[in-house]
Amino acid sequence: MRTVWTASRIVLLVLYAIFALFPILWMLVISFKSDSQMFNTIWIFKPTLQNYKQVLGASGYLGFFLNNIIVSAGAVLLSIVVGVPAAYALARFNFKGRENLAFTFLSFQFAPALLIVLPLFIIYQQIGLYDSYFGLIWVYQLITLPLLIWVLRGYFEDISVEIEYAAQLDGYSWWRVFVKMLLPLIGPGLVAAGLLSFIFAWNNFTFPLMLANNNVETVTVASLNFIASDTVHYGQMAAASTISVLPEIILALSIQRYLVRGLSFGAVKG
Repeated sequence: MRTVWTASRIVLLVLYAIFALFPILWMLVISFKSDSQMFNTIWIFKPTLQNYKQVLGASGYLGFFLNNIIVSAGAVLLSIVVGVPAAYALARFNFKGRENLAFTFLSFQFAPALLIVLPLFIIYQQIGLYDSYFGLIWVYQLITLPLLIWVLRGYFEDISVEIEYAAQLDGYSWWRVFVKMLLPLIGPGLVAAGLLSFIFAWNNFTFPLMLANNNVETVTVASLNFIASDTVHYGQMAAASTISVLPEIILALSIQRYLVRGLSFGAVKG
C-alpha cells in the first residue's frame, strides 16, 4: 500500500511539474522556430538560431539586459542596507505603533503600481529622476524592501535575545555582535529574501515602462520592441524572454540550498 501511495505521489508531482513548467518549455520551443513554423503546434521541426542572432545582434538587447542587472541588483543592495536594520528594530524593540509600522511596510507590497506610478511620473520629471538608474532603483524599493523586512524580521525573532546579552557580557560591542553573530545566523533568510527581491525587481514592467526611456530601458519593456504595427515577432520575443530569465534560473539553482532553508525555516511567518 505504501508503495502504491509513493508511486501515486511521484506521478502527481511529475504531472504538476509538467503543468507548471509548460509555459517556459513552450517559450523555449518557440524561440527556436522560424516565422513560417510559428503558428502551428508541431513539436518536430527544424530548429533555428536566427531569433537569438537577431535579438543579440541587432536590437541592442545586451544594453537593456545590463540596465536590468544594474537597477535590480542596485535595488536589492539598497534594500539590504536599509531593510536589515529595520527588520532588526521591528523584531527587537517594543515601541508604540510597531505592528502598525510593520503592516505599513507590508502594505507597500500590496499596493498596485498603477496607483502611484502617475504621480511618480510627474514628480520624477520635476526633480530630474526620470529615465535615470537611481530613479528606478529608488522606486523599486516599493517592491523589494517590504519583502526583505518581513522575511528577516521573522529570522531575527527566531534568534534568542539571550545570545546577544551573553556576547555583550563577554565584552563584545553591540555592533560586533550584530556583524559577527546575527548576520551569519540570518544568512539563509537574507539570501532567500535577496533572491526573491531580485526576481520581483527583475520582472517588474510598470515602473520602467512609465519612469524610464532610452537611457534605462529594461528587458521587460524592450520586449515591446518586437511588436510591430503589422505583426508580432513571436520568435524573437520568445528568444529575448528566454535570455532574460537566465539570471533568475542561474541564481535560484546556485543558491538553492539557502533558498529552501530560508523559506522553510520560519522565514515567511508574519
